[in-house]
Amino acid sequence: MEMPKFLLGDNTDFPEDIFILHLEFPRFILNLKNDELELIEETDELSDAELQNEITALVAEAVAFYDREMNRYEE
Repeated sequence: MEMPKFLLGDNTDFPEDIFILHLEFPRFILNLKNDELELIEETDELSDAELQNEITALVAEAVAFYDREMNRYEE
């Protein structure tokens, strides 16, 4: 099965929150409401600087993914 890079998620226990799940390394969940990010796996193979750079780029991609998906819903 081919997996997408990002998924949108919501949960009725958190009705105001919108989550983006990143399914490639490093896997994480991003809460768009408060920009909180939770890593799902160990990232020992990356230095702190490498991890920070990777996460910064992936968060920008995640936000672009969300914007694209919302535009598609509006169409």
